[in-house]
Amino acid sequence: MTERALLSYERYQPWKRVIEAGFWIAVTGVNCVANSITTLMELRRGDSSIQAWEPAVWETSSAVMWLLVVLPAMAWFTRRYPFQWGDWRRQLARYAGASVVVCLVHVVGMVGLRVLAYRTQGMTYDFGPWTRELVYEYLKDVRSFASIVLTMEAYRLLLRRWQGEASLLAEPDEGPPLEPVDRPERFLIRKLGREFLVAANDIEWLQAAGNYVNLRVRGHDYPLRSTIAGIESRLDPRRFARIHRSYLVALDHVASIEPLDSGDARVHLRDGTVLPCSRRYRQDLRTRTGAEPG
Repeated sequence: MTERALLSYERYQPWKRVIEAGFWIAVTGVNCVANSITTLMELRRGDSSIQAWEPAVWETSSAVMWLLVVLPAMAWFTRRYPFQWGDWRRQLARYAGASVVVCLVHVVGMVGLRVLAYRTQGMTYDFGPWTRELVYEYLKDVRSFASIVLTMEAYRLLLRRWQGEASLLAEPDEGPPLEPVDRPERFLIRKLGREFLVAANDIEWLQAAGNYVNLRVRGHDYPLRSTIAGIESRLDPRRFARIHRSYLVALDHVASIEPLDSGDARVHLRDGTVLPCSRRYRQDLRTRTGAEPG
């Protein structure tokens, strides 16, 4: 990564959550206003007795549910179960089920908000026959669901390309490999079209993140498409230790181990980073590092 690209990525980090939230608020807000206006215009063409505030309530209740409940849940779901084409049948079934849950949560929540809004006006809100209306809402929501998933995955792909993405060195087409590929000494890092090698000794710790494992190297994260168990089996056990179901740590970077009353522990690294350590790994880590309790 060029120095300019590196600086731009680091400058983006403090604003990341604000920009992400602002994007979804803007998209949802514009959609809410546009739908309110077009719905009211259509009703007026049919000489409807619907009052002007009613379409606004309909669209606002829907937008509130998307923003406060559905989008955060979808962000968690897509991080926990990122879509992979290698197992597309199972993934498609999982995402189809999730879309049904999203629709039910969205509809039940927005209907509840509409009922409350109508009561403030001394009126009763009628959603209509639930079976028919749920089918109608699902046909709309499943399109929104797919669009949101695609947007989230595209954004995460962009971030991975921006910060750099790690991969294991593959065997060459011809001749013996330069180093054992079953226990790599180096990882290939791709950043914005450029490639370079990172030594396994430079990795400070690793964290599972869905179908990726983030390699922490000099304050930067490089996602590697793997499971934590899969990468653990390929790292040198003399250098790396499992400390948690989601964490591996480089033993040379461990400064101290802080025991907790629960039986778990905190692992303090030399750079000040603190990682969780499960009780099942605590004693083995202390034995291997010789670290004194913090």
